[in-house]
Amino acid sequence: MAADLQAKYTKLALEYSKLRAQNQVLKKGVVDEQASSTSLKDQVKQREQSLRKVEQEMDSLTFRNQQLAKRVELLQEELAASEAKGKKSKNKGDSPSQQGLQQTQSVFDEDLQKKIQENERLHIQFYEADEQHRQQESQLKGRLEQLERDHEQHQAIVDGLTSKYMDTIERLQSDKARLEVKSQTLEREAKECRVRTEECQQQLRKCQSELNRQVKKSSIVIQEKVPFNDTKFSDYNSLNVPPHNRRHQLKARDVAGQALGFVQDIVAALLNFHSYTEQRVHIYPLDSSIEPISPLNQKFSQYLHENAAYVRPLEEGLVQLHQSITEDTVTVLETVGKLKDFADHFTSYTHFLQKILPYQLKSLEEECGTPLCTSSLTSKNQELQSDMKRITSLFDKLHSYISLLALPSVRQDSMPQSSSSAVFTQLAACLHSLHDAVKEMSTHYSQKASLEQELSTVTQKLRTTNECLLASLGSLTSSTGKIATFFSNNLDFFTSSTGYSPRGGAGSLNPLQAESMLGNKKKASDYMHAIRKPRPESVPYREALLHRRVLTSSTESREGLTQQVVASQEKIARLEQEKEHWLLEAQLGRVRLEKESQRIQDLETQLSFALGGGGSPAHSLGQAPGSPALTSLEDGEVQERGAGKEAMLSNSLVGMLTTTPTNEEVGDEESREQLIKTHYMARVGELTTQLQVSDSKAVNFHAECRALAKRLAIAEKSRETLTEEVKLANQNITRLQDELATTKRSYKEQLSMMSDHLCSMNETLSKQREEIDTLKLGSKGNSKLLKKSR
Repeated sequence: MAADLQAKYTKLALEYSKLRAQNQVLKKGVVDEQASSTSLKDQVKQREQSLRKVEQEMDSLTFRNQQLAKRVELLQEELAASEAKGKKSKNKGDSPSQQGLQQTQSVFDEDLQKKIQENERLHIQFYEADEQHRQQESQLKGRLEQLERDHEQHQAIVDGLTSKYMDTIERLQSDKARLEVKSQTLEREAKECRVRTEECQQQLRKCQSELNRQVKKSSIVIQEKVPFNDTKFSDYNSLNVPPHNRRHQLKARDVAGQALGFVQDIVAALLNFHSYTEQRVHIYPLDSSIEPISPLNQKFSQYLHENAAYVRPLEEGLVQLHQSITEDTVTVLETVGKLKDFADHFTSYTHFLQKILPYQLKSLEEECGTPLCTSSLTSKNQELQSDMKRITSLFDKLHSYISLLALPSVRQDSMPQSSSSAVFTQLAACLHSLHDAVKEMSTHYSQKASLEQELSTVTQKLRTTNECLLASLGSLTSSTGKIATFFSNNLDFFTSSTGYSPRGGAGSLNPLQAESMLGNKKKASDYMHAIRKPRPESVPYREALLHRRVLTSSTESREGLTQQVVASQEKIARLEQEKEHWLLEAQLGRVRLEKESQRIQDLETQLSFALGGGGSPAHSLGQAPGSPALTSLEDGEVQERGAGKEAMLSNSLVGMLTTTPTNEEVGDEESREQLIKTHYMARVGELTTQLQVSDSKAVNFHAECRALAKRLAIAEKSRETLTEEVKLANQNITRLQDELATTKRSYKEQLSMMSDHLCSMNETLSKQREEIDTLKLGSKGNSKLLKKSR
């Protein structure tokens, strides 16, 4: 938690430093813009000052122009007066005064012309200056508006960054306060830890002193009492009880339990696969013209029917191996004797696979030879043949590796540690290859089943059998993949040394010797426990006699009840046998009744034939006392009379059967034996079917239970993760609510600041507008004066 807070604090500090650098850049930009705005304002002021100077010059020029206009008027009046005087004095001739007056008049005219030209030139300059002033004023106004907009944008950015910085600062301050509180708590805990450490150091010093004292005392005792050190020599040290690696034993038992679970899944999948293969052999022919099942397939079906005798011992052998691994045993290859039994069972199953392989290949060839088999089905059958060969060879490899691993338990020093590691490695690789082969065969079976679905003559029973086959192959693929992954993950454990060695760690230890030492140690422990066990208190004599009477009476009553129970069980068994006997007798009686009915019908036919021949019924019957009909009736009466006299009882596996010796023909005896055989075969078939159905249901139920257990564990884990996520979500909601409140508060402050800023900007704009209007009015008045002067 402290590391998370430190990382969070560091991240916030980095963000703060970045934002601070950005804030400095923006501040610099704002300062630059303010400086440029100030310079522009100074330029505007200078322009206004120059405008005022120009206006003053214009006023002075206007005044001077007015004076010149007045002077021109005076001169024009004088000129008019002089012209009038000149007209009056024309007749008198030109006098020298008139000539001087004309010269003066011409001088005034030239001066007037120059003044007029100068006035025009000044008017033109004033107009040009006014136009230039207007252009500069419009440019400066546009630039001023642009600068104001930029200023507003920069100010908004600055305000946003300021609010963000304030939020960050507040959050950092809160984190800082929280971290300070946590640091204080940690300091207190550190102080307490230091105190506890000092106490532990004091206790350690005391323990060390006590141990030193005990070591000295033990050394003195050893020097005085022990004549030699038995761990010094390896021959003597091997007789000591070795240290026992219980952790290795627990790991070995756990690994054996997991392997047992995987093997149980594989056994269930193999049983289902062989059973459904047997059913498919019986129902595959799709053409009614073909013989339902060939002799080869019948033999193949018989072998497949025996698969449980080879598959079940694999599970039983591994169960015994798992039970032999306990906490108080030495589990190495030399001491695991049950591994040899498992190897023998695996050998028998491998021989079973090799025995049925030719029949499997021949059965697929017969399927290819049927008229309804297409080319695609033929190619899939060929692929399945190669898959079966590959799987059989892989099982043979597994049998070789398992036999090698079981060899040290029979003969010691038959395989070194390096060779066993290589065997385990090859075994894991072979399991992966088996998983790939089974997966490939499952894919080919699935493709073959989809092709058979397209045939028009396919039956619903074949579809169901194919689905069951694919399900069993899928289960086998999953189980082989799990056990291959399990072996790969635990390969280091299989190839590692057991860690059993004599005291002192010198030399190696014989596992069988270590096991015998552990057995002696257990015996010694049991003996010491029996010695230290408290003796029970003695019982008084009279109470013991009373208890003996009660015990005797209860024993007698228990023996009586036991005898009654045994008698009842025998009676129930006898009644069950009688029930089976009478059921069989009823079936035989039904058959006899049918035969007698048939015989009566034959007699009636013969009688009708004899009557048709001309004789009377009574005469015909009387003249033929030795006819076959009468003989058979007499024989039937003899059989009925002798049935109650000469009866023999014979016990069988199903019940008690009564046989009556009769004088019937050989055909009746053969039919009776055939009926009995048919009855028992039907019963055995029904029981076998029920057993297979029960096995498949049990396997499916076991798989469903395991799947449900796994789903329950996954659901528990998901519930825990969802609980953690809900907690985190609640924390995030609380944090977001706090951030939302802080953001609202900062937005309100920003809005108030923006409203104040807008008010101040509106006032500034109104002032600038007033100044602009004043300048416009002044410029309009000047233009009007210029027009008037013109």
